Amino acid sequence: MHFDLTDLRLFVHAADEGSLTRAASRQHLSLAAASARIKALEAQTGLPLLYREARGVRLSPPGEAFLHHARGVLRQVEQLRTDLQEYGGGLRGHLRVFANTTAVTDFLPDILPAFLTDHPRVNVDLQEKPNAEIARGVLDGRADVGIVAGPVDTLGLQAIHFSTDRLVLAVPASHPLAALPRIAFADTLQHDHVGLHAGSTLQTFLAQMTAQLGRPLKLRIQVSSFEAMCRMIGSGVGVGIVPESAARRHQAASHLALVELTDAWSVRERHVLVRDRDRLPGYAEKLVEALVAHYRSGTEAA
Repeated sequence: MHFDLTDLRLFVHAADEGSLTRAASRQHLSLAAASARIKALEAQTGLPLLYREARGVRLSPPGEAFLHHARGVLRQVEQLRTDLQEYGGGLRGHLRVFANTTAVTDFLPDILPAFLTDHPRVNVDLQEKPNAEIARGVLDGRADVGIVAGPVDTLGLQAIHFSTDRLVLAVPASHPLAALPRIAFADTLQHDHVGLHAGSTLQTFLAQMTAQLGRPLKLRIQVSSFEAMCRMIGSGVGVGIVPESAARRHQAASHLALVELTDAWSVRERHVLVRDRDRLPGYAEKLVEALVAHYRSGTEAA
């Protein structure tokens, strides 16, 4: 199948407007030309994409699928145009990074400023994604580098280990659980919890664990960062599962006690995922090296 970008834009406009006439106007086409283009699209797919009705058009089931992919193609084209404009302005590299919540909110803010200073003509597109989507994104080329933690299907990608972190239970220093040396996650579920925002890597993972236990997580509040979690926990709103590195960063200021989790999954190995390290652009390899060096130097607790 060969699709013209004008045809894809026309189809998206028709879906948005519910009218081929208005879609044609937005594309500066005559109604006859627009109708012919849509019919050519349908001929290529061999499927009806739009239902023609007295008051306009509506999507058929195949049309819904076509719309989803058409929007994706147009987004990619727009991103391509933006990237090329940046190169024309002197940019030498564009690094796309998919990373989990801990990476995005906790340690990459420490690493990326120096990296960007050392590489002034490199831009970084950092996106928070669930672990499984990170691996898929690197595999299909949407990301150059992925950062994951815990057991992840790497889909055959190269995985470069750079540190080990642990999930711990953070509680107010005055909380009854603060006196315990360790606790099972299941035994925390009777307490109110402070959690990260829905869709975050950690919250998605904990939802899977509670589903396996057949018990709900009593979320009193969900926030957008580990710092906010620690402040809420320290204020007595609830308890929370937090990466140890983040919890220790905020422990003193938030007056927290940290309790070890007995669950095997609480120990999480961190990896950088790449398709082929030998073929990474030089600036991408430098970011991988910066991650490894950050932890090897003892800047953060392993």
